[in-house]
Amino acid sequence: MKIGNIEIPGYAALAPMAGVTDLAFRTICADMGAGMTVTEMVSSRALVYQDKKSRGLLKKNTNSVCGTQIFGNDPAIMADAAVMAAEISGCDFIDINMGCPMPKIAQHGDGCGLMKEPELAAAIVKAVSDAVSVPVTVKCRLGWDKGSINVLDFAPRMEDSGAAAITVHGRTRSMLYTGVADWDYIGKVKKVLSVPLIANGDIVSGEKAAECLRRTGADYLMVGRPTFGDPWLFTEINQTISGQEVAGKPVLAERMETARKQILLAREDKGEHIACLEARKHLAWYLRGVAYAAYYKEKISHISSVEEAMEIIEGIKKDLK
Repeated sequence: MKIGNIEIPGYAALAPMAGVTDLAFRTICADMGAGMTVTEMVSSRALVYQDKKSRGLLKKNTNSVCGTQIFGNDPAIMADAAVMAAEISGCDFIDINMGCPMPKIAQHGDGCGLMKEPELAAAIVKAVSDAVSVPVTVKCRLGWDKGSINVLDFAPRMEDSGAAAITVHGRTRSMLYTGVADWDYIGKVKKVLSVPLIANGDIVSGEKAAECLRRTGADYLMVGRPTFGDPWLFTEINQTISGQEVAGKPVLAERMETARKQILLAREDKGEHIACLEARKHLAWYLRGVAYAAYYKEKISHISSVEEAMEIIEGIKKDLK
């Protein structure tokens, strides 16, 4: 797949997810085969008003094609924020969030709220595309709710306004992350677009990834929540779709070494305190499905130093198989 003149390797991207897809996790997922990553979403207003925390989210990982995602509902502010985001991050593309379903975002006209205002959404895409030299992409959903599915009109409008690729999550805003993603509807979107279509939703395995590609005709895939604690999903997807033998998830000891690397990368990026807070959730995700892990999950929930996290990892490697 190409976005503008950028060649995207592999078959699947890591979706932008607030509080998850920081520099450390993106680096790990790219190492495992994610051909494209996107930063956590950044508020355009916060960025323009010089919020330091927002600027800190814009660090590009260098081991994959990497974009930065912004959200907002004012074309001028979005354009200014896009220029700043591109300069700060050195990103390969700018992604506009038109899919976030969370009430604090969507109910204020940002994220998926823009699907209720297609003319405003189109104005935002045009303003951002005119402001930056990198390609601009859009991530959206099927629509606001079951009674207002409008992506078949919405997506072509975004293309006409300058979007170089469009990602569609196969749920409505009202579904949040429940129910089943409608891959067949994503396939309908593919037929009305000329730019690449990226399919998102319920891609939980290599087999599901291959099925999604077949049913949607999409140019690429995007994977979000199924990667929690499982960056090896990208390896599985790439091996399955390319017809290679699927190696399967590594043994627990090897997975723990990956977790160790992620925590150390996070400390280097954000400092020890924040790295420890985030290690609590990431390490617990790495233990999903592991038998007899309750004792270590309890210890993980109280991690207060990287040294303590390393001791827990060693304990897991010793006691759990």
